[in-house]
Amino acid sequence: MSAHSFDSTTADFDRDVLEASKRIPVVVDFWAPWCGPCRALKPVLEKLVAEFEGKFLLAKVNTDENPEIAARYNVRGIPNVKAFVDGNLASEFTGAQPESAVRRFLESLVPSPSEVLRRSAQGEVAQGEFDAAEAKLREAIAIDPGNDAARIDLAELLAARRDLAVAERELAAIPEGRREGRGASLLTRIALERKRASLPEAATLKARVDAQPEHLDARLAYAERLVADGGYRAALDELVEVVRRDRGDRREQARKAILEVFGLAADDPDLVAEYRRKLGSALY
Repeated sequence: MSAHSFDSTTADFDRDVLEASKRIPVVVDFWAPWCGPCRALKPVLEKLVAEFEGKFLLAKVNTDENPEIAARYNVRGIPNVKAFVDGNLASEFTGAQPESAVRRFLESLVPSPSEVLRRSAQGEVAQGEFDAAEAKLREAIAIDPGNDAARIDLAELLAARRDLAVAERELAAIPEGRREGRGASLLTRIALERKRASLPEAATLKARVDAQPEHLDARLAYAERLVADGGYRAALDELVEVVRRDRGDRREQARKAILEVFGLAADDPDLVAEYRRKLGSALY
């Protein structure tokens, strides 16, 4: 048994596997003493965990002695090998496999040198070491120009210090089809930040709306400023009101703006769900 291989039980599983996998991938071998294929797979796993030299951990769970954890993870046949990353089940296979197949399985879990640098940069950001984080992210991208996550991390760092043009250049280096999610959201936020500089102050726009509640262009402009300021709930209230009051172009403009806000507020699912219902009511 290598330094990176150990037995685990139901009592220790959360610590040994789930918590540990937040630092390093953990591969769990569910086995039993009577299982012939388990005995065939065991030396393959032991050989590879030693060869990978700490790039992943191997936890062995005897299903006869730990039926609860086997049931929790729906182990129906053994050997069943499950890989955990960041506290979650990431991949698995069942049955004895040749060494080449097991090696491919493990290689898909182990972070590349570029990804190791990216994760290290995240630690630097958490410590407030932004220059060090930027240097590591640039090194990660130099090693692997296709590491989109590292490039988006760098763009976020640049945007946070208002280097918007440089952040946009980093995002532009990612093919459009791969910018979904964080990348697309960041581009939208940068565009809003640029527009924010050209918009009147929120108080000025609100005064216009209060003075002329039926002036939908004023309400749309106020909502635009609220979005740029990060006031998503208040902006959604204004936009839903436009949808209620108009049946023409402004209604469609407001509906599209609401969908954009949903993307920006994706980390607040309760807010998004609440205003999806309100939008549906306003539309129909």
